[in-house]
Amino acid sequence: MPLAASTPIVCCVTDRRNIPGSAAEDPLSALRNCIRAAGEAGADWVQIREKDLSGRELLSVARNAVALARVRVIVNDRADVALAAGAAGVHLGAASAPLREMVRWVRESSAPVEFLVGISCHSAEEVCRAESGGAGYAFFGPVFHTPSKRAFGEPQGIPRLEAACRAARIPVIAIGGISEANAEDCIRAGASGIAAIRMFQDSKDAAGLAKAVARIHAIRRGG
Repeated sequence: MPLAASTPIVCCVTDRRNIPGSAAEDPLSALRNCIRAAGEAGADWVQIREKDLSGRELLSVARNAVALARVRVIVNDRADVALAAGAAGVHLGAASAPLREMVRWVRESSAPVEFLVGISCHSAEEVCRAESGGAGYAFFGPVFHTPSKRAFGEPQGIPRLEAACRAARIPVIAIGGISEANAEDCIRAGASGIAAIRMFQDSKDAAGLAKAVARIHAIRRGG
């Protein structure tokens, strides 16, 4: 997907179990509301990372997100669900199907030419392997400390993010502890965008979130 160097991607990653107040309402309703709020705030992508949902529930959430028409929807692991929902792509993690197999499956299916296959990476070498394996983009992290990425060890930091961005030509999106305060460092290091959970899910100020997203969009990329 062509990317304008002056317009970083801002991606909302979902985690319905940690949406503030979600215990008091239907978790799927809380998830849909979170996705809607992200779209209204100006997010470019929404990554639906709800690995324990049934295929039917995931399809319902993905279709609802696609219907918003404000964001590109990326579904974790389930390319079949992503395609059935009309989503923009599928995202792979460490426990997902091998990248090359997924890319081949997508190309041999009826997927649109622009359908994205992305993958999470934790080193510049992994980003290079992702590019050679046919990935359309890579998430790189965790860049900063964050509870959701603690299992991956110490944060990578900006220097390693910059090295990963220089190592490959595919878009590299920074993830892990990303906030409005540190997004500029990531973009100026060469990242094509940022992905965040808490920046979206913890926000109680819709207007403030929209302004934060707009400020990130205005950051000029380095590299």
